[in-house]
Amino acid sequence: MANPQKITPSLWFDNNAEEAMNFYCEIFPNSSVNHVERYPDESLDEHFRGMSGKVISGQFTLWDVQFSCLDGGPQFALNPSISLFVVFDTAEEVDAAWGKLIDGGEALMEINSYPWAKRYGWLRDKFGLTWQLSCGDNDMTGRRIRPMLTFTHEYAGKAQAAMEYYADLFPESGVDMSVHYEENEGDDPAYLKHAVFHLAGQGFLAMDSGASHEFVCNEALSFVVPCKDQEEIDHYWEKLSAHPENEQCGWCKDQFGVSWQIIPADMGSLMQSPGAMQRMMSMKKLVISELAG
Repeated sequence: MANPQKITPSLWFDNNAEEAMNFYCEIFPNSSVNHVERYPDESLDEHFRGMSGKVISGQFTLWDVQFSCLDGGPQFALNPSISLFVVFDTAEEVDAAWGKLIDGGEALMEINSYPWAKRYGWLRDKFGLTWQLSCGDNDMTGRRIRPMLTFTHEYAGKAQAAMEYYADLFPESGVDMSVHYEENEGDDPAYLKHAVFHLAGQGFLAMDSGASHEFVCNEALSFVVPCKDQEEIDHYWEKLSAHPENEQCGWCKDQFGVSWQIIPADMGSLMQSPGAMQRMMSMKKLVISELAG
């Protein structure tokens, strides 16, 4: 049985979050849209002009893994720097999911048999989210869907350091496996070809790539860390915020380029306080006492 989920992947969409949630929930078993909160009428808050009725906060579950999402507009776009790696039991299940996810999208690695999997494919779906579909053994956490972090450009070669840093930061964490490129495999032997790690009991994957990719991690796929009190917020913020210019509303970017949302665990109730939204918009690190008004 998987541990309770501490870290939630959050997806930024260009005004089609609700459509994306429904689309994904139709593909994976044990999936559901759990909560949708919408932007207020623009006449009530000028910060959100043109966003009335769109999703300001959506929570959904795919195959027992919790996700959040929002409509944020075109400022950030999903890319392959963080993809979702899904493990199925059979090749037939891989093919079925591929057939649905590829509709309106494109293949990044064609579905086929590979040395590491009897069935595998990597695609970008019509919403920009990338998926790696495989069949084989499930990971130690019991969850079928794991984020795969790819470190490119100035962050290439930092996958090992990132995993170790995160494992030291979060409880119940560790690096499970690290495999480097061989001399004849076309990338730097110092780079990680494939790695498995877990944070707060949740499975993650990582790799380095020295190829001339057009993408690096950005805010379009971030990780939400709910905190029980201000002390915990301060702790994670201090350790994960490395780019002050990228801080706003509880979002920060770490030294490896990965984005995080450090929020109070009772964020939903705090935001019911009159004026909480306006107060949050003026903050970088969230301060619970100020949010509450």
